[in-house]
Amino acid sequence: MYDLKDKRWVKNVGQLRATDHEVVLTFDDGPGRQLEAILDVLQAKNVPAAFFWQTRLLYNERPWKRVIQEGHQLGSHTHSHKKLSRLPKAGQRKQIKDSVDKMRAVTNTNVSLFRPPFGQYDESTMEILEELNITPVMWEISSYDWIHRKDPETIISNVAAHVRDGSIILLHELEQTQAVLPRLIDEIRNKGYQFTLL
Repeated sequence: MYDLKDKRWVKNVGQLRATDHEVVLTFDDGPGRQLEAILDVLQAKNVPAAFFWQTRLLYNERPWKRVIQEGHQLGSHTHSHKKLSRLPKAGQRKQIKDSVDKMRAVTNTNVSLFRPPFGQYDESTMEILEELNITPVMWEISSYDWIHRKDPETIISNVAAHVRDGSIILLHELEQTQAVLPRLIDEIRNKGYQFTLL
């Protein structure tokens, strides 16, 4: 579902530690309107997840405290979701560092994970992440949930057909994703996998 060859990016938990039939659900582009409903599902199913947020959307009215209280992870998805490869290094640094700094200031947690918008980056991105001691995270399996608003069942099959030990799964805080999330979790568990964090 995604074939990034650059091994500097974490796509599978096995790159970080030994795994035993574990996978990671990750949600991009929040915090958004579907966050509460997604958290309700994760809580009911006892599933941890990682959320990669744009800090332009992060303010006190969003339920970010609940994300932390319920044991989920937070990572940066830049400040305003710009394609980093189109920005000069100074612009990239501002997008990444401002985002991480704001997340740390608002949530009072250590934010050390980063995922680039659109999965796009260049060598300047890598240099900045190394300087800031931030772990670059991509995904091994994309649900393509943003495409399948009218056919959310495809989201389930896109993931379930490809899941393997350690897979990092790309989802988004979208209505169609929230709608199929309980069944997606059940399908992954039916294949013998449990859920973990990065």
